[in-house]
Amino acid sequence: MEMLDYAFMQRALIAAVLVGVTAPAIGTYLVQRRQAIMGDGIGHVAMTGVALGFLLSTSPVWTATAVAVVGSVGMELIRSRGRTSGDIALALLFYGGMAGGVMIINQAPGGSTANLTSYLFGSITTVAAEDVTAVVILAAFVIAITLGLRRQLFAVCQDEEFARVTGLPVRLLNLLIAVTAAVTVTVAMRIVGLLLVSAMMVIPVAAAQRVTRGFAATLGLSMVIGVVVSLSGTVSTYYLDAPSGASIVLLAIAVFLVLTAVATPLARRRARVANAAMAAAADSVECAVPTARSSADDVKV
Repeated sequence: MEMLDYAFMQRALIAAVLVGVTAPAIGTYLVQRRQAIMGDGIGHVAMTGVALGFLLSTSPVWTATAVAVVGSVGMELIRSRGRTSGDIALALLFYGGMAGGVMIINQAPGGSTANLTSYLFGSITTVAAEDVTAVVILAAFVIAITLGLRRQLFAVCQDEEFARVTGLPVRLLNLLIAVTAAVTVTVAMRIVGLLLVSAMMVIPVAAAQRVTRGFAATLGLSMVIGVVVSLSGTVSTYYLDAPSGASIVLLAIAVFLVLTAVATPLARRRARVANAAMAAAADSVECAVPTARSSADDVKV
């Protein structure tokens, strides 16, 4: 294919595959614990890290990772305390991160808010070789955590009290989920963008849930959907000259709508079959009751 002749497209496709795998992988746990919006908040905080990268003339991926990890730990600590003022603290963290990023980038040598655009919404042409190296390392960490500790993480997301009773280190695992989500945000920001990465954590998982029932099946299918839409969106960006982040997210939404349309009649059919089975079981019980009574009468006689 012609596009594979270009080094920037090779790098973009590698990054797209890694984004497609990692974002739904951690997103499955966030959706399970009803924290689907967490990726969006981390993306706001990571803007400060990107701006620091420009200010310090270093890789924005690593500075964004450091700031996002610190921010995610702060979010988890606020969440775990469960105070009423927690929402206000989170809002200050989110919007402070965004405002801080804009302020810092204007102080960077040759910096401007235009430099943030590719990080906010994704851009395949700006994925450098060092970015790919960083993304590969960070993605390996995310995959190792989400797949290697899937049983423990699922237990914590499903029921923290039960997980604590069984002896699992609940606080540590919660912090690990938060840190992994932060790393995933920085993995995806070059392709999807900081403001759209949360969509890739949530939409493939929601789409998979339409046609699956178990956690493992949802995790696997969501990762497949993530890879397909990430690659398709990146390719369409090359041919249509469209924003990569927007293309990927819109394709993910399209997959969700298609699977919803397919799942609805299947769900109705399963419901009819289940109702018919219940009715048949009820009839069997009703027929068995008179027989039992007749047997009892015979015994009395």
